[in-house]
Amino acid sequence: MSDLLGIGASGVRAYQSALTTVSENIANASTAGYTRRTSTINEISSSGGSATSRVLNDVGGSAVTGIRRIGDMFRSADVRSAGADLARSQTSVGWMDKIEMTLSGNQLGDRMTSFFNSAKAIAADPTATTPRQAMLESATSVASSFATTGKGLDAIDQDIGATADDAVRTLNGLGVSLAKVNDAMARVQPGTAGAAQLSDQRDQLLEQVSAISDVSVTTDDLGRATVRLGGSGGPVFVAGNDAGYVTGARDDTGAMNFALHRDGASATLTPAGGVLAGVVEGAQRVGAARDSLNSIATGFVDAVNGVQGQGQNLDGNVGSAMFAVGAAPTDIALVITDPRGIAAGGPGSGSRDNSNLANFETVRTSGKFEANTTALVSGNAAALAARKSVADAQGAIHDNAVAARDSISGVNIDNEAVDLLRFQQAYQASARVVQVARETFQSILTIQ
Repeated sequence: MSDLLGIGASGVRAYQSALTTVSENIANASTAGYTRRTSTINEISSSGGSATSRVLNDVGGSAVTGIRRIGDMFRSADVRSAGADLARSQTSVGWMDKIEMTLSGNQLGDRMTSFFNSAKAIAADPTATTPRQAMLESATSVASSFATTGKGLDAIDQDIGATADDAVRTLNGLGVSLAKVNDAMARVQPGTAGAAQLSDQRDQLLEQVSAISDVSVTTDDLGRATVRLGGSGGPVFVAGNDAGYVTGARDDTGAMNFALHRDGASATLTPAGGVLAGVVEGAQRVGAARDSLNSIATGFVDAVNGVQGQGQNLDGNVGSAMFAVGAAPTDIALVITDPRGIAAGGPGSGSRDNSNLANFETVRTSGKFEANTTALVSGNAAALAARKSVADAQGAIHDNAVAARDSISGVNIDNEAVDLLRFQQAYQASARVVQVARETFQSILTIQ
């Protein structure tokens, strides 16, 4: 009779635990990062009147042997990979969008066109002050546009550096947290709710890390993660309770480089995904845009000043430089303030000569300043549009990867409701077994 009582009691305990697990699933159905769990219930068998497996001296019956976390490591890896690709594209799109606004917002091409057209207007009457003043105003606008555009690119470059610093700090903090979770997983009893909670924390941290840099993850029997940054061939970032740290720096060309330091050794980190990869790409695009803009600015200033030096101004003197350049090629300033200083005439000619003005048109054609500016703007715009298309596709891929993972590990309220009823009925039946055993035992005692 005690066996019957023990069997019923074991069922009560087992299904009480199962109900608790289902309740936790329902309560955390909307909790980000929560993975569905189930209670593993096994039979307590007996053979020849002696138990081969005992739980609290029960012979026969059932017992919860562990809490199983319903996760899929491969689908989780797909989510991390898709997230890293998406983060890289979104970061890159952000910088490219700012570059496009800077290049197109200052109307550099239009102002150069106005400048060269203003030179033509002087030809009708080289002695008139009004068209000469208009040319100087156009020159001021061109210089201002070059300077503003250059400073705009510099500001974007500084923002990229700040973003890289923030991302590195966040990444290093995540590495420390992941190492602590690994340490806790080494001490927790496997197959418990605590182990499942730590596994959830681990996976959430890994997903956050993958948004900053692409990762390669392996786990041991205890669930501890070993993480490499930059793919399977990258340096180890976290192993056990030991975490490395990442640093970023610019080289002489302005390119962004990263290194990983761990156990007294340093290794080059080449991220192919995540924010860090987007930062590297953004720095490259800003650098390329600046190089092109500097080349256009240098060619424009040299050409205009060269034409000035070939001609004669209204005072009969050799024309002086129209523009001066500061520390950067785009730091351009107009140095001629008197409209009479424009060298419209050829050497040794009279005040009404306009032969040197044709040289402005010649350098305009040969230098292709307006065309190169248009190509710079349109090239970045085309690259931006293509990158946005890639980001949209990667967004869909990421959403599908998350949906595929959640279809297995996510909580389905309908399924949990079914389990809740099933376990409740089993609990009630087990309680009824206990009650019957008790009543029967009491009846036997009464008979005796």
